[in-house]
Amino acid sequence: MALKVSRRSFVVGLSCFMAACQSKESGIRQAGLDLSADGSPDYAAAYAPIRDGGFSLPAIQYQNFDPIYLRQTVSYSSRYPAGTIVVDPRKKFLYLVQPGGRAIRYGIGVGRAGFAWNGEAEVGFKREWPKWFPPDEMIDRDPKLAKFRDGQPGGPSNPIGARGLYLWQGNKDTLYRIHGTNVPSSIGTNASSGCIRMWQQDVIDLYDRVHVGTKVVVLG
Repeated sequence: MALKVSRRSFVVGLSCFMAACQSKESGIRQAGLDLSADGSPDYAAAYAPIRDGGFSLPAIQYQNFDPIYLRQTVSYSSRYPAGTIVVDPRKKFLYLVQPGGRAIRYGIGVGRAGFAWNGEAEVGFKREWPKWFPPDEMIDRDPKLAKFRDGQPGGPSNPIGARGLYLWQGNKDTLYRIHGTNVPSSIGTNASSGCIRMWQQDVIDLYDRVHVGTKVVVLG
């Protein structure tokens, strides 16, 4: 018995299919990702080696990581408005809240036990290839860092990486940062001294999306 499909049913079905495809593509592009030939996110391009600020950054070997840590747009219900950064240290995710119950999600590395920080702050200022100033207590733990007391110049060997977002509470610097890392394997782990690490390519993407004054919530 032949299956009869009305023209109206076909048009409605096609419209729903196209809407689903467009929604998927929009979500991918919203995360700054192009599509591969098979329609999947082109992570090879997103995490390819790049030249930035006069420095060369290597590719991220993203195939070696759990794909949950790759940049992507996800469903995300939040009481915070679009544009807010929400950091979930337990899950090792940073969310940039988007309209319509969505968020761009990035994998992160967070503070080791005893160094973790949580609370609400805002992006006090932003820097490209910033100098790194180790806190006094860090120098006390590792005296070799004393040579950087006046700052380590920006560059690939600098632990702050390609971008830094400096977290402030009112007029006080919390001394915590969202920043790049020259240790890609630290993403998805508790490895930093309290700051929030991101892959270089991801922190550049985030940096370009947020502004000074952006609210940052680090969950406890």
